[in-house]
Amino acid sequence: MKILELVIDEDAELYGIDAISLVDSPAIELPFVALKDDKMQFATSDEDKRLLVGPALVPDKPIYRKNRDEEFYVYFSKNTVRKASELYLKHGNQANHTLEHEHNINGLTVVESWLVEDKDKDKSAVYGLDVPVGTWMVAVKVDNEAIWSEWVKEGKVKGFSIEGYFVDRLQKDKDEEMLSELARAVVNDDKRTKSGKRVVMESYSDYPEAVRNNAKRGIELNEKNGNKCATQTGKVRAQQLAQGEPVSLETIRRMASYLARAEEDYDPGNTSACGTISYLLWGGKAAKRWAESKLKQLLFDALEKELSK
Repeated sequence: MKILELVIDEDAELYGIDAISLVDSPAIELPFVALKDDKMQFATSDEDKRLLVGPALVPDKPIYRKNRDEEFYVYFSKNTVRKASELYLKHGNQANHTLEHEHNINGLTVVESWLVEDKDKDKSAVYGLDVPVGTWMVAVKVDNEAIWSEWVKEGKVKGFSIEGYFVDRLQKDKDEEMLSELARAVVNDDKRTKSGKRVVMESYSDYPEAVRNNAKRGIELNEKNGNKCATQTGKVRAQQLAQGEPVSLETIRRMASYLARAEEDYDPGNTSACGTISYLLWGGKAAKRWAESKLKQLLFDALEKELSK
């Protein structure tokens, strides 16, 4: 069965851990451990402090996944786990929590976050948790009475499960390989390029009007939303597209990659959602179609040119 490494692509608009969910069956298969109430099987729960302590991500642990008829495993390296934990705090997502990945819940906050560096001396060992070095541990304060009483104390939820945006290493390598192939091929015909002459990659502005309009629409919606959606990269990209400025080959690759992954968060009926706004800022579905088509066209033309030499 195929095993894929999931990595963080920081070039994308959305990346890293967006929320931590309370679930009955944690994907990492490490449940909570109860301190005072036998019914509570969460990572670690403290009846007085209402704290849940447990692993959010475990490095190098295969996690079973199924996509339609395809079955496979995914895993995170120690470096990706570390980066994910840092980005989670950097993006201020400590209060983002869901129940069984379906319902947003309030009143939960990550109050501690750490990486296990020594299995024997780490705080996780004190709680009776046997986790490997590199594990991302969190302590969640539960101020939501209903969640604590009806879900935690009743043992309906037993662990943490992360929600986020990752790419698999195989696809990322394929994208980068294609880009490298283009970088080698899309050059001028001067044979001196083979002896070290600097190659200047072209830029392209032949994207359709719909891309510009989508970017303009995204900018308008974001302004109504207090400009709280999207990263600075996304905002800059929107200005670039809205004004019809040329984009580089690397930017086209990023557009295709981000828009393909984020399409499921685009809801034209919810114009206040950051997923919708961010998607429009990058040019929306029109930009996705253009970027994918452009990459295929450029690669085909470049390889055809190389073969004809």
